Parts: sequence; structure tokens; C-alpha cells
Amino acid sequence: MRTVGTLKSAGVRTGDEVVVPAYGNAEVARAVVELGAVPVFADVDADSYCLDPASVADVVSSRTVAVVAVHKFGRPAEVGRLREVGQRHGLLVLVEDEAGADPAGTELRRAHAAYLDERLSGVRTPAPASGHLYAQYVVRVPGNGRPDRDAFARTLRAKGVGCRVPVQAPVYRLPGLRRDVFLPETERAVDETLTLPVHAGMSRRELQKMVGACNALGGLLQPAF
Repeated sequence: MRTVGTLKSAGVRTGDEVVVPAYGNAEVARAVVELGAVPVFADVDADSYCLDPASVADVVSSRTVAVVAVHKFGRPAEVGRLREVGQRHGLLVLVEDEAGADPAGTELRRAHAAYLDERLSGVRTPAPASGHLYAQYVVRVPGNGRPDRDAFARTLRAKGVGCRVPVQAPVYRLPGLRRDVFLPETERAVDETLTLPVHAGMSRRELQKMVGACNALGGLLQPAF
């Protein structure tokens, strides 16, 4: 990511505040700290997992000079709305691309995602979005929060499904970045999200196996939406 160089060239100085994501991408907050500036965490949009422009507006202060947003899991951030917030408050708005999948496989990943969208039950599938690259296919496991999601993930792995938890903790709880804040959508996303494989090399049989495993488990959970 080019965060440090861009913020430095824009004149961000010690004591300035920079709004950053709280759900993943800790390297952005660390880049701000490296400059001597102060990372301020904003909440995410529940569908995109990118910065919520309304939350960004809520945390802006007289010391805020910039916002760093990141396209998350291959889904674009709401750049237009973020730039509107930036214009209202005179802020630099920097948008980064998260390290993701090879663009050459996008159409296959989209096809896999569409197959899963139609067939998965018991989990909340990703909200549709124009331009989604599906670098990762992120579902939510409903129920009673993290214990259900983690048990769900362990059982899937035991059945040979290579799922993983994409974000283990809010950035504001990590060493060196701790802040006394609570962002509800970030907390909920950390507790509920699970990444399922949709890489271009997957076969239809592998997708069918994953659907069967997820649906058998999902039927045991009480929907939380």
C-alpha cells in the first residue's frame, strides 16, 4: 500500500488525525502511527465491510486532515460518498486496493459466487454489488455470535472445506493501536464473518460439497437477521 508516502507528501504531520478502517487492514493504522499522526477508527458498512461514510463524518474533528479507505474483499468502497464527506470538511481522501485475487479469474469467481448465492442457506451471503471482484467470498454465520461462527468453521474444515475467519479482532484492540472505542458493525463483522473459497480453479463438485456442508450446519442455527 502507498499510504505512508501519499500521506507524507500531502503534509500530514505529528498530531494530525487520519480516519482509518477498524475492520482489518491494520497496516493502514500503523502507517499513520509511523508518521506520528493519530489513527481515528470509523465503523464499517454492514454490507461492504468498507468504511461507512456516515461513521467517518461522525468522527471528524478539527484535527482531522485525511481519510484512508480500502476496497474490501474485492468490493469497492463508497468512494463518491467518502469524497463528499472529504469536501465538506476539507480532507484528503485516499482509497487503497486490498491485496486480492488475480483479475484474470474474476469472471470465474463471479460465477462461483452466483452459484453459492442461489444455493446457500443458514448463512447470510454477500450483498450484491456492482463491480465486486470476489477476491474473497465472505458470509455471515448467524446465531449467538462468535462461538457459533467458530464452531461452524471447525466443522467445515473437518469436512474438507477450506474456510477461514478473515478478521480476528478490531484494529483498535491490537497491540500498539488500542483505543477506548466500540464500533458495533465492526464488532458484529468480526464475530460473524467467514470466508469460503471461490478461487477460479474450483470444480463444480467442490462447490456442491461446500454447499451441502454449509446447509447441513446452517439449518441448526437460529437466523439473526
